[in-house]
Amino acid sequence: MILSGEKILFIDGAMGTMLGDVTGAPELLCITEPERILCIHKSYVESGANIITTNTFGANRTKLAEYEYGVEEVVHRAVELAREAAGDHALVTLDIGPTGTLLKPMGTLPFEEAYDIFAEVVRAGQGADMISVETMTDTYELKAAVLAAKENSDLPILATVSIDERGRLLTGANLATVVALLEGLGVDALGLNCGLGPVQFRAFFEELRSITSIPIALLPNAGLPTIVNGETRYDLTPSDFAAHMRYFAENGAWLLGGCCGTTPEHIRLMTAACEGISPKPLTDKGRTVVSGYGNAVLFGAEPIIIGERINPTGKKRFKEALRTGDIDYILAEGISQEQAGAHILDVNVGLPEIDEQAMMTRVMTDLQGILSLPLQIDTGDAAVMEQAARLYNGKPLFNSVNGKEESMHAVFPIVKKYGGVVVGLTLDENGIPETAEGRIEIAEKILRVAAEYGISKKDILIDALTMAVSAGESSAEETLKAVRTIRQTLGVHTVLGVSNISFGLPCRETVNAAFFALALENGLSAGIINPKAEAMMGVYDAFLVLKGLDSGCGGYVEKYGNRQTAPVSTTDVSLYDMIVRGMRGGAYATAVSLLEKMEPMTLVETVMIPALDEVGKEFEKGTVFLPQLLASAETVKEAFEAVKEKTAGGEGVQKGRIVLATVYGDIHDIGKNIVRLLLENYGFGVLDLGRDVPPDKIVEAALAEKTDIVGLSALMTTTVGSMKETVIALHHAGFKGKIMVGGAVLTSEYADALGADFYGKDALASVAFAKEIIG
Repeated sequence: MILSGEKILFIDGAMGTMLGDVTGAPELLCITEPERILCIHKSYVESGANIITTNTFGANRTKLAEYEYGVEEVVHRAVELAREAAGDHALVTLDIGPTGTLLKPMGTLPFEEAYDIFAEVVRAGQGADMISVETMTDTYELKAAVLAAKENSDLPILATVSIDERGRLLTGANLATVVALLEGLGVDALGLNCGLGPVQFRAFFEELRSITSIPIALLPNAGLPTIVNGETRYDLTPSDFAAHMRYFAENGAWLLGGCCGTTPEHIRLMTAACEGISPKPLTDKGRTVVSGYGNAVLFGAEPIIIGERINPTGKKRFKEALRTGDIDYILAEGISQEQAGAHILDVNVGLPEIDEQAMMTRVMTDLQGILSLPLQIDTGDAAVMEQAARLYNGKPLFNSVNGKEESMHAVFPIVKKYGGVVVGLTLDENGIPETAEGRIEIAEKILRVAAEYGISKKDILIDALTMAVSAGESSAEETLKAVRTIRQTLGVHTVLGVSNISFGLPCRETVNAAFFALALENGLSAGIINPKAEAMMGVYDAFLVLKGLDSGCGGYVEKYGNRQTAPVSTTDVSLYDMIVRGMRGGAYATAVSLLEKMEPMTLVETVMIPALDEVGKEFEKGTVFLPQLLASAETVKEAFEAVKEKTAGGEGVQKGRIVLATVYGDIHDIGKNIVRLLLENYGFGVLDLGRDVPPDKIVEAALAEKTDIVGLSALMTTTVGSMKETVIALHHAGFKGKIMVGGAVLTSEYADALGADFYGKDALASVAFAKEIIG
């Protein structure tokens, strides 16, 4: 067993740093200059590394499409070289990096196509001892890669992500979200690599250590990049790097290595510094947690609200929306529940006359495009559940399984394969027991069978089932007794559909609120309720205060001392609100209607741009994340089509001219594409040259287009040389405009050293620079 915990494992350092500037794809050197790659691998083995990483970071069909060698040939040879160098002294890990393209709905790459890209690499990597999925900045792409590794091999999987200084991925996920996803998917180890140095990693390591139950891996850069005598250097010496890595070894990391800027000397001193340190034993943190793309929800800290409104039962207007495909109505319902205080949204789209699987996929995907809340996949159809589980971005909540043998054997394999928390209904082949004892017995059976599938009780919520009190005077008391016993005796979190209690009674909300309060006092972990019902949320908010869960009564005073505006309507949404919330479906029609009453540029300047500015401000504050920002930008794009149709010649008024490109040798254009989208939204004229663009092509376009700004992007350290070459070429050609640069490997100081005029830390910073230069 590779991750036995007997000793700390040391992974090698950077391949790109050792290669330096490379023309074309570095992975091709496995075929064209194999001795060069073999020599680097051997130097890391000699330095003490006991895991050697194949030179396959970008060896996928996306990057290799333009070259004469295919994925299978390159990957196979890369594994051979690593294996030869490793001999009997080290293990070989198959390295898988990102595709460089955002997945839908934020980008253009379908999830299953991303899966196929990664699966091809995995199948070609036979002969490796393990698989490393690394430098991921999007949880959805991370999931595609991990699933490809799981379903096409039986090797141990290490998955590491690259975070910014706030501890978030490019697409907004925090570490709790990443851990929830990866532990749910069943990876063998997880951690961080690239982006930051060991100094910056320390606080995030402490967070990981507090929430992770599996081995942690850390592969930081050799500090932060700088320019010394025209060359890229990192600010930590090998000995400084080693000292920092010893701290991680002493405090619980099981795998240590290096990323950008690290060399065999860094690894040699690191292994020496950590000599004699044994891995700390792992502890199961017992966290019951679900996640969306950006945030995780932990059960147990305080009661959880699951919004029940995305469900056709008893809702005529919602049924109509499902039949007609009115997705904007459904999205608005989700937004309004989030604003009202829901932590998780139940999603049930089951109607006999529609294709439930297709509708579930569409609604789930569109909701995740604008909301970071976790979703509860609510369906009685195992096929629908599995498809949704596969395509869900995060660790979902499944509703539900029950005590019937058929149900358990259909649902538990899905939960185990894709990861998630599942609601267990206390009913079986004999129906719903009238007594608490009968329901507890079924709960015990559900837990027992789940364990046989390898599913821990921390990934199960038990629903003791709310029965209408009008049908039996003891119904409420039996349910409450079951909730209390399940929570206290079985140690499992509980959930209830609260409003069932009042079925058949008048003034139902009064009964619902009273029962909700009793259930919370008896240990209810989560209530499926209407968060827009003031009486229900009033009970919830007061419960938090009375239980000391609302520090200083701050939340209660903020909410009720200064009453907030009503949640968004699901039927009357302005264009401004559509842009802020990313509801692009109706933006064009709404803009057309508004243009009957105002001039095109008035609409742009008084509605569209201010709305986008508001989203930008929230993005800067960290209250909204990249998916919402992109959804808002796409909404503006839809509305702008109406503006174009109203202006002369069908063209919008454009400000200035900006040329964008990902530099030669780099195929990663996510950041560049985001910058382009936002610049276009703000009315700037943009020429996007694409990715892997040679310096002469950029210079030619910059001069021919009479360009105000050239924007250059690079993700990899190996392509920063191309960026520098391009900047020099622009200056030599007499380019009079400004040059802005961006990318994961850059800093403001680094950009200055390259000779650029501006460093765009993100897309909004680039927009601000364009406003300053062009107006």
